[in-house]
Amino acid sequence: MTSGETMRAIVVREWGGPETLTLAEIERPEPGFGEILVRVHAAGVNPVDWKTRASGALIGWGEIPIVGWDVSGTVAAVGPGVTVFRPGDEVFGMPRFPQQAGGYAEYVTAPTRHFAAKPERIDHVQAAALPLAALTAWQGLIDTAGLRHGQRVLIHAAAGGVGHLAVQIAKAHGAHVIGTARAEKHEFLRSLGADEVIDYSTTDFAAVAGQVDVVLDAIGGDYGVRSLPLVRRGGHLVSLPTADDVPDAEQAAARGVHIGWTVVEVDSAGLRAIADLVDKGELRAEIDTVLPLAEAAKAHAYGETGRARGKIVLQVV
Repeated sequence: MTSGETMRAIVVREWGGPETLTLAEIERPEPGFGEILVRVHAAGVNPVDWKTRASGALIGWGEIPIVGWDVSGTVAAVGPGVTVFRPGDEVFGMPRFPQQAGGYAEYVTAPTRHFAAKPERIDHVQAAALPLAALTAWQGLIDTAGLRHGQRVLIHAAAGGVGHLAVQIAKAHGAHVIGTARAEKHEFLRSLGADEVIDYSTTDFAAVAGQVDVVLDAIGGDYGVRSLPLVRRGGHLVSLPTADDVPDAEQAAARGVHIGWTVVEVDSAGLRAIADLVDKGELRAEIDTVLPLAEAAKAHAYGETGRARGKIVLQVV
């Protein structure tokens, strides 16, 4: 639904490089049944954003393609039948993923269950950095692997957008956390609670990590295959990049290890659990760079370098 009013949004004129992102004035959406209209204050930038911008790979694109899923903002209006939120409520979420949400815009609409109340102790920029990456870590470690107190977990790319949140979520659940990262990121990871850190560029993690109960692989390639022998019988190896990165099912079964590729899902219960950790002081997103909405192309170009430590966020209003 549309309102006849307009808003600013970053649209994709054609699939390709960052230069295809253009600031435009387009019609503002209106909330439908069970939906809310959110005035976006900040939008998180994730690798899936620039990957889909480059190829249009995901489903459900609208007539005007607008990338972005992570948002934090204020409820501007509610559709028929909505009782969960009211205008003025502060919310954050990952609406409609993997279909188009249009996060790089001044307004988004989505069902109420695609959002949760924003954590009280952080601002919108910090909140917008959380949903997709934190839900990925939460669903991989807690929902899929069932991580428990006292278990040992190995997190690959531990200083990345997903990884640094996974370290904190694992520590909040009483796990012993081992992370792989370059040496210059070790102090950062220890500040988040990592118990052991391995420089993958100089050391074979498989030779020093020891036995673990859970592996969260955010790198892919041969990391899953190399990690499989480390997982104790009954443990879990969760792959994030693609289904092609999952180790051989027969080999895993022979070792008694649960394996699989997990795709992040819209999850209001998970968002509420994440917000609770934030408000307890047990979880925070590391912010690398904040740029205005109009500089979305610059944000994508920087993100694609792989040099960011933590998250890139667009300030919308």
